[in-house]
Order: sequence, then structure tokens, then C-alpha cells
Amino acid sequence: VQLVESGGGLVQPGGSLRLSCAASGFTFSNFVMRWYRQAPGKERESVALISSDGSSTIYADSVKGRFTITRDNTKNTVYLQMNSLKAEDTAVYYCNVWRRGDYWGQGTQVTVSS
Repeated sequence: VQLVESGGGLVQPGGSLRLSCAASGFTFSNFVMRWYRQAPGKERESVALISSDGSSTIYADSVKGRFTITRDNTKNTVYLQMNSLKAEDTAVYYCNVWRRGDYWGQGTQVTVSS
């Protein structure tokens, strides 16, 4: 299993970013995918998840209405569209799949600052 995140960077408050996570090594379309984040000095927290067919999503209260998780099963990729970014969204963002154990990507840094 390999998960490779991309799309992070520095953005001003109120701005937007789109994260991508390219997956390989498993049958992507069969698995729920998740985005997590970890801010400095804090525990890793769940941000969003999407069902295997993309029909169902769940969001943390802190990002509801601002973030959107989607997936493209033809490209084995899950996305996180982040709008109206706030300073408190600053964190390393990870994608995750549970397949006989947890698998994580290397993470992508998102920094929201003016």
C-alpha cells in the first residue's frame, strides 16, 4: 500500500487549497478513505472520510461547510478541497486507509498565515 499526498502550501486566511492523495497497492475502489491532520503539539485528528463509492461523506465539525472530500476511483485518488481557510487549519495533512491495519502517507504541510 502506498499513499502519496500533494497540494499543500502557504495560503492566506480565507484562501483555498486542494489536496490530493494518490493511492496504489490495493483495490482503491473497495475502501473508505480518510483525511487526518496534525497541528504542532496536538494529536492527529480526523478531518473527513468518504465511502468507497463516494456516495457518503463525514466531516469534523471544525471543517464542516468549508472542506469537501471527493474521490476519483478511475484515478485511484482522493481529494480534499479546503476553502475559507483559517489559521487553525495549519497542520500536516495525511490521507489514510485501513486495510488489515492503518496505512498513512508522508503528509503534506498546510500553513495558513498572512
